Amino acid sequence: METKDVIVELRTKNNMTQEDLAERVYVTRQAVSRWETGETLPNIEALKRLSEIFNVSINTLLGAKNKLICQCCGMELDDPIMSREKDGTINQDYCQWCYKDGDFTYKNMEDLIVFCENHLSNENWSKESVRKYMTSLLPTLKHWKE
Repeated sequence: METKDVIVELRTKNNMTQEDLAERVYVTRQAVSRWETGETLPNIEALKRLSEIFNVSINTLLGAKNKLICQCCGMELDDPIMSREKDGTINQDYCQWCYKDGDFTYKNMEDLIVFCENHLSNENWSKESVRKYMTSLLPTLKHWKE
């Protein structure tokens, strides 16, 4: 879905007129109209406000086809499971289980690997397989590189 379609869908789903949305984003109604026709895209500040108003990620607003993954555990991210900062804003880098209210749940890789071994293993995927996969994946993610 394109950004223009996402904005129209979210605005109408929230029973807002273009004027209502414009007031909340601090732009003109014409700016909202141009976004919705695809003539222009919202600037980064407008995207941030739209993200807060509609409670969705900027990735969603941009109609991104690439999925985001948690930069701590590697889980695919969708808006409902994205983490939040202390002020309630969405953090698009982490899932709600790895990062809560501005703090990381897992302080070291081994704790996360053990958790995953116990919760992801099944008859098709042994604990050893989970450990091997997580041991190779985690060092490539932002949280563990820092």
